[in-house]
Amino acid sequence: MKKDIEHSQCQSALRDIKDALDALGGKWKLQILIAMFSGHRRFREIERNIPKLTSKVLAKELKDLEEHKLIKRTVYDGTPVLVEYTPTEYAHNLQEVLQVLQRWGQNHRSIIMGKVPSPEPVDLHI
Repeated sequence: MKKDIEHSQCQSALRDIKDALDALGGKWKLQILIAMFSGHRRFREIERNIPKLTSKVLAKELKDLEEHKLIKRTVYDGTPVLVEYTPTEYAHNLQEVLQVLQRWGQNHRSIIMGKVPSPEPVDLHI
């Protein structure tokens, strides 16, 4: 019986992580959100802020982020038409996650470069 509960909990955790990765996965989505959190709101500003990001990929990723309710696209009438992308309140929940990922990335780079010893493995009970 205990094994079934553990399996069920594991499946639930895997499903939740898969949902998160579906919304945020890939090479560009988190970089785009970080650019937006840094104040870059227009298409060209975001594109210039992220090296090697093409216009076609940016357009696709912005659409995906909008579908996941992480950004809002606002069109302002005028000449020329101005389109602005802003993180939603919902997206601001990710800032803590991004800070943890940044610290993990710094530590990971240090370990890979041989600057600090590898940490002891941690038993995750999600």
